[in-house]
Amino acid sequence: MNRNEIAAFAEASAGQPRLIGLDLGTKTIGVALSDVGRRIGSPLETIRRVKFTPDAQRLATLCAHHGVGGLVIGLPLNMDGTEGPRAQSSRSFARNLKPILPLPVLFFDERLSTAAVTRTLLEADASRARRGELVDKLAAAYILQACLDVMGGLAPHDGFDDEAE
Repeated sequence: MNRNEIAAFAEASAGQPRLIGLDLGTKTIGVALSDVGRRIGSPLETIRRVKFTPDAQRLATLCAHHGVGGLVIGLPLNMDGTEGPRAQSSRSFARNLKPILPLPVLFFDERLSTAAVTRTLLEADASRARRGELVDKLAAAYILQACLDVMGGLAPHDGFDDEAE
């Protein structure tokens, strides 16, 4: 993903103020939600995956309830930046989701997001059970926040002069 893709996504999703971030796992989907100003990504919930249709319907319900304008989906790239089977699975999920939830989608590099969140939870001395309960939605928030940070950097100048007078 490059800045042009992110800018195009920001424009395409501008009809509704919020974004949802997704961390797609094989057993769960971590879900995060932005604030209406698209500055902060917060963990929302973890969906236990059952089958595609009920999972997609839950996402559609969340999007409708929160006034979501677009989806930021974590793309699990290999460390060398190439796409493997998990990345292809994420792209397939988004393709299948489009008829049910016709929102703009941005794939965002999620390398090391789960590791970063797990490290933070370990530092906070969270139990194994508590880490398992939180890691997916926190990873989704981590991915969404990284995207929001980049999007914020693309915003028009805020009127402040960067140069000292």
